[in-house]
Amino acid sequence: MAGTDKRKQSLYFPEDMLNEIQIEANRQDRSLSWIVQQAWKHGREKIKSLPSVNDSLSGDSRPDEREERERGV
Repeated sequence: MAGTDKRKQSLYFPEDMLNEIQIEANRQDRSLSWIVQQAWKHGREKIKSLPSVNDSLSGDSRPDEREERERGV
């Protein structure tokens, strides 16, 4: 990812979440954007492990659930 690409994007957060992000940004003397970028960098692997909407709609489940079903657990 290029560090110089600064496209503008609107994001919408619930008010209480936005307030928490603002408090943290003030505490660290950083921008809201910086806080959200860091949160993404640190949380993206966990987010990638979540099932997609398509997995849920097609009846697919997490691999561990499929294994349990196959074993009859």
